[in-house]
Amino acid sequence: MLDAPVRIHQHEEGYPCSLCRYLGERAPRTLTARGNVELLSRPAFPGLLALFCSVQCPSPIIVQTYELARALRDAAVPVISGFHSPMEKECLLVLLQGCQPLVVCPARSIERLRIGKDWKPSLQQGRLLILSPFADTSRRVTTTRADFRNQCVAALAHALLIPYATPAGHLAHLCQTIKSWGKRLLTVAHDANADLLALGAIPIRPEQIRTGQALPSLFS
Repeated sequence: MLDAPVRIHQHEEGYPCSLCRYLGERAPRTLTARGNVELLSRPAFPGLLALFCSVQCPSPIIVQTYELARALRDAAVPVISGFHSPMEKECLLVLLQGCQPLVVCPARSIERLRIGKDWKPSLQQGRLLILSPFADTSRRVTTTRADFRNQCVAALAHALLIPYATPAGHLAHLCQTIKSWGKRLLTVAHDANADLLALGAIPIRPEQIRTGQALPSLFS
């Protein structure tokens, strides 16, 4: 079955080398995957874009994030995320309407994860991968697991889009790590994102994604 669990061990073909490159000894020894595992090694240009957004998000940024999600869908940009926060979940609903590759990374084991009806068509089309760095015993989401999941997602991504990160929160701390890795960080131009912009995050607009002309430079 397409969504039957598959284990990918370190040093085996198919294990993403970027996990070891960025996480070092903390890289998960085994990944559990359900869906099209080839999406890990053959994402369409410009590479996997990680999407993160804090739970509490200012209303103006919510509106802009919806527009960005639609633009990502229309431009068929491959997206990876935990899709756990309310804004991330809303973005997933938009992205599932498109045709681009999607990688969903829950902060728990996926051995017994129930596949929702919204996900099944994309699994059958081979454009969805559910990926977890956690063993079957890790069945509950915790803050520690969510933080590690986010680090794995960031390591797998070519660039990262963070519409909003609560100042001094867990996601803001991850942004510091992302910059130390030298990865491109994108965000929404808004006063609430002053910390992200000061960190060097690049403001991005939906029309930049839709035209496709700015994507190579934004993801390089």
